[in-house]
Amino acid sequence: MADEYVLLGASEFIKDRLYFATLRTKPKTTANSHYFSTDDEFLYENFYADFGPLNLGMLYRYCCKLNKKLKSFTHSRKRVIHYTSYDQRKRANAAVLIGAYSVIYLKRSPEEAYRSLISGNNTAYLPFRDAALGDCTYNLTILDCLQGIRKALQCGFFNFETFDVEEYEHYERVENGDMNWIIPGKILAFSGPHPRSKIENGYPLHAPEAYFPYFQEHHVTAVVRLNRKIYDGRRFTDGGFEHHDLFFVDGTTPSDLITRRFLHVCESTEGAVAVHCKAGLGRTGTLIGCYLMKHYRFTAADAIAWIRICRPGSIIGPQQDFLEEESCFSWSESLLGAFCQTQAGCHVTFTEEWLPSGHFTINA
Repeated sequence: MADEYVLLGASEFIKDRLYFATLRTKPKTTANSHYFSTDDEFLYENFYADFGPLNLGMLYRYCCKLNKKLKSFTHSRKRVIHYTSYDQRKRANAAVLIGAYSVIYLKRSPEEAYRSLISGNNTAYLPFRDAALGDCTYNLTILDCLQGIRKALQCGFFNFETFDVEEYEHYERVENGDMNWIIPGKILAFSGPHPRSKIENGYPLHAPEAYFPYFQEHHVTAVVRLNRKIYDGRRFTDGGFEHHDLFFVDGTTPSDLITRRFLHVCESTEGAVAVHCKAGLGRTGTLIGCYLMKHYRFTAADAIAWIRICRPGSIIGPQQDFLEEESCFSWSESLLGAFCQTQAGCHVTFTEEWLPSGHFTINA
């Protein structure tokens, strides 16, 4: 396969140096070009029909791999070409990897990175979907993922110069607690504890006490439970943690009252907050998304993308549309708060039903 033919339809990220191509057959490295693929190296572990995006650990390992290739003396005079197949799922994941690399390391905007991805002869990319059963009702695009990554980078949620990939991969495993930081040092998502630690049908279950050492070391001071009571919450309070019950039904969206109370817990807690439902995915991700939108001005798609990259499988079904509906109000309230901070004597009063359809008054 001639290099010129490959490059004709490829996306160019660094002129005469870095490209992304979709190919039907595996190419051979030539004197002028080095080809590599990650399609069979970084694999998404699906729940149902979901297929990506790949997690933060894989993104980190990809960036390290690509940086090494670009700095290699062997490849110093070659074009480095990341190629993927016509498997639409693998192709979408590969596109996020190189697109994110260009945002993080080449300082491109998400829009610039996406324009590179759709340049040449590239066809549209398959959007990502949730981890729910049934039809997909919400599409998460490649651009959404790049925007979520850029927003998290701007907010200081990750820094690949100091990122501990071994720690990330260790604690995300079920046997080690199934935990992921969404906002490092502030909000941790984890799978719901059980009455006692045991192996049930080959699946590790953890008692509340199993989390104490990690929580204490990482300054977690409050735990929020969103599912039905499986363990006695006093086991956390006896261990020195606040414990809050904010139940709502699995797969559904939180009420205005639950949302308000969750935000209050996060805002008033000194230290980090650990949040769980049954699996720590749907309900957990939804409320964390509300916090991201209110305090960091994430859009709903930004929040969904970032949370899924940190913790794959998060936010399902109607929870996606719920965040879209909440996003307008969260931004309005965030901007209102910023405005009032600049106005001496300004005080905001919210009614009991302030999220999302309530009213507020400004007393100056």
